[in-house]
Formats: sequence, structure tokens, C-alpha cells
Amino acid sequence: MGQKSIELFEKAKRLIPGGVNSPVRAFGSVGGTPVFMAQGRGAYLTDVDGNRYLDFNSSWGPLITGHCHPDITAAIHAQVDRALTFGTPTELEVELASWILERLEVPGMEQIRFVSSGTEAVMSALRLARGYTARTHILKFAGCYHGHVDALLVKAGSGLATSGIPDSAGIPEGVSAMTVVVELDDEEALEKAFQEYGDRLAAAIIEPVPANNGLLLQRPEFLQKLQKLCKEYGALFILDEVISGFRLGFSGAAHAYNLQPDLVTYGKIIGGGLPVGAFAGRREIFASLAPLGPVYQAGTLSGNPVAMAAGLACLKLLTKELYDHLEDLGQVLDRLDGNWKLVRLGSIFWLYRGELPRRASQIDPAGISAYKELFHRLLAAGIYLAPSGYEVGFLSSPMQKSDVERFIGAVG
Repeated sequence: MGQKSIELFEKAKRLIPGGVNSPVRAFGSVGGTPVFMAQGRGAYLTDVDGNRYLDFNSSWGPLITGHCHPDITAAIHAQVDRALTFGTPTELEVELASWILERLEVPGMEQIRFVSSGTEAVMSALRLARGYTARTHILKFAGCYHGHVDALLVKAGSGLATSGIPDSAGIPEGVSAMTVVVELDDEEALEKAFQEYGDRLAAAIIEPVPANNGLLLQRPEFLQKLQKLCKEYGALFILDEVISGFRLGFSGAAHAYNLQPDLVTYGKIIGGGLPVGAFAGRREIFASLAPLGPVYQAGTLSGNPVAMAAGLACLKLLTKELYDHLEDLGQVLDRLDGNWKLVRLGSIFWLYRGELPRRASQIDPAGISAYKELFHRLLAAGIYLAPSGYEVGFLSSPMQKSDVERFIGAVG
């Protein structure tokens, strides 16, 4: 660990709660001092002490084209020379909306609203669902993370289906009580939840590729069962594709699993490295959203022109050739063999120990504990992973097969 990172962290702890602006950055799961980064180029990071790392964290997913892709930085510089923000409509937000909606191979994605984060996108989509359906309850799944939205920071209790119990201080029980939590990959629990709460459910929300608590790949049949029940009971079917959107091909998991959601939330890649989120869906539903309808949502920096420029430049790079290259890298990664097993879908991967889990409750805590040693061993070897055994890793387009082979050799 470099001395400058140590000194910066000590100073940060005096000024910023825990020394970080997002909890998982604090290295609480792996121990030690967080590495303070100074520069990123392509597939590599350089810290404040001059150490260089092959980056498999990709800023938690947005950097599918790597750090400082010249097309993205050029688009940002060009817009910065014109203005940073207007607080008015801009041509760029119309262009980005058009680029996305014309190319999404997801039925019903007719309109889109830009916001500033994935959390904000989810929060807004849920409010829209409640306003559109005039219902109160939301169904979510244990192990799926949808940002720090009050109603969704809940955990499952006992039984097949239960009203949510707050998983964070500061959340009134009255808020979480309107969240129904069931286990992933449990059709019996799912049916019971709809039978009990169906006439009150405004929506069911799921990460179609749960990637915030391990990589819990779901059976297509389970996702399709959820979609069918939503339609049967009149609840909106919401896919949280903040991570998987534009990662698993341009049209994300919705297209990969042949799903037809009512609303989809996006983030990360959609901003090209800058803070952008969005939610998309049917025109009929968006008619309830202000200024057209009674559901209010607003944001001073929503559709910010610099972020729109970065997002548009990034999405224009997402060609078939880029996705084919990432899949080629993934197939090299599949050769990983040893104590650590690999779960991979496209350019998202997770290292784990034990049997392949589909639910958060099936994750072996011993494997999570063992990740601490792996993380620090790879860090010392110049390879940067997320500082938590529950977090996934990402491949990026600047990587070459030799980079992945180096990673495999270091994992051992």
C-alpha cells in the first residue's frame, strides 16, 4: 500500500464519514486502506503513489469501453467548451433518447426519461408505477439491490413471502411495510406473494441478472413466470437493468431472456462514465408522469448536456464487434480452474467457492471470507477487483486476451 493513499485516507476520515462517499469503497469487507486512484487509461488504473493496476472493476460497471476512450473524452471536451449546464431542454437529450429507443430490441420501450443515477431511476419508476396503477405495494427479491431507495432497502423475513423489514436505520416501518420480499428462484413463494398481495401490487421489480449480491443467474422460466403473474394481477413488470443494460448486448437482459417489461431502469453505461440514469417504458404509462400527468419527478441536472454527450458517444461505440470481442475475452476467462470457480454472463463475472447459487441465502460465507486473501494478493500483483466478495467483476473492450490470461494466472 502506497504511503500517499494511507495519508489521504487518514485525512478523508476526518472530513468524510468513514473516509468515503460510498460505503463499499472503504475496504470494510477485505480490510486495509482504500487505494486512491489518480488516473485511468484503457484497461489500467494508476494510483496516487504511481502504482499501476489492470482494472476489472470498471468503476462498478460503467466503463465498458475502458478509461478515457478518446471518442467519449472528445465529446465531453466539445460540450464543455459550449456549456456545462442550461437547465433547459437540449438537442443532445433528444438525440440520445432517439439513439436508444430506435435501437432497443425490447417491445414497448416507447419513451424514456433521463435522471442522474440508477437509484433515482428506480425511485422514479416505482413512483410512476404506483401513480399509474393507483396501488401501494411493491414486490422485490431478496438479494437484489436497487439503489438506496427507502422502500427497497429491506430484507426477507421468515416464511415464503413477507412484508419487508427495514435493512437500514432511518427507514420508517410504514414505508418498508409496503414492500413484499420473496426469494429468488422460488416459484411457490412467488405465487403465494401474488395470491396474498396481488390486488395491492403496483409493480414487481427484479434485476434480471442479479449482480449486486454475487452473480445469481436466474432460470429464464422463473423470470417468465414473474412476467406472467404481473400481467395476470395487473402489476407492472419492472426490470432493473442498471448493471445489465447495454452490457449484455445493446438491449440487455430483456432481449437476452425474451422478456417484455412495462418499465426498465438504466444507469452506469448509459452515461459513458458520467452520472446518468434513465427509465423507459410504454407511452401509455408515461402519460401519468409530469408534466403530462399527476406523478411528479424532476431534476435540475437531469439531461445534463455534458453527461448526454458522454452517454451518446459511449453508446455509439457499442457495436457487434465490441460485444463479440468481449465474449471472446469471456471465453478465455472461462478457462479459470482451481479453488475459485467462475460464474459469467457476457462481460460480467463473479468468483466464488461452493455450489452455484441462485439465491443470496445460498452463498457460502466461507467463500466470501476467503476473498479477502485473494483480493489483496491480486492487488499486490497489480490487478484491481471490487473490494468485496459479493461484488462482480467486468471485462472492458481495451482488454486483450493476454490481460485475461494474466488474471487467470494470478488467481491460481
